Amino acid sequence: MSHAPFLVASLDATYDRKAFHSGSVPLDRYFHEQVTQDVRRRVTACFVALTEEQRIAGYYTLASASLLLNDLPDGMSRRLPRYPSVPTVRMGQLAVDQKFKGQGLGGALLADALNRVISAEIAAYALMVEAKDESSAAFYKHHGFIALPDSPLVLFLPLAGMSHSS
Repeated sequence: MSHAPFLVASLDATYDRKAFHSGSVPLDRYFHEQVTQDVRRRVTACFVALTEEQRIAGYYTLASASLLLNDLPDGMSRRLPRYPSVPTVRMGQLAVDQKFKGQGLGGALLADALNRVISAEIAAYALMVEAKDESSAAFYKHHGFIALPDSPLVLFLPLAGMSHSS
């Protein structure tokens, strides 16, 4: 078990993805078989947490998305312009290798994603996720995400007022 800090970088073809195993078959399959095609097609960006030995300890993906204004809680939608939807960034995947679970890496990857989104020069109202299950939803709620009223597994974190940390 490594307690060294991780370096988060864009996924590179030189990193060994096959050694990564989160324990979630869909997340592992996506990372092993699909992510590089999605990156090449510019439908997602993938970032990996690397150990000093360049082993992938975790990953997440980001892509542009939107939320319908009518799907947001009433108190929040009233304060926004009357566009049909608001721009967001979607965290499509977030996974930690089983050997690195319990070290806070999931939260650190989430913080890294938030920092990237907040510091981007393209506006986004929120970071959103579609949780795979209630346990995943609880993780995001713990980090301040809000569930959509009619879709409890779709959560978002408004970005207004947040500043990025270096």
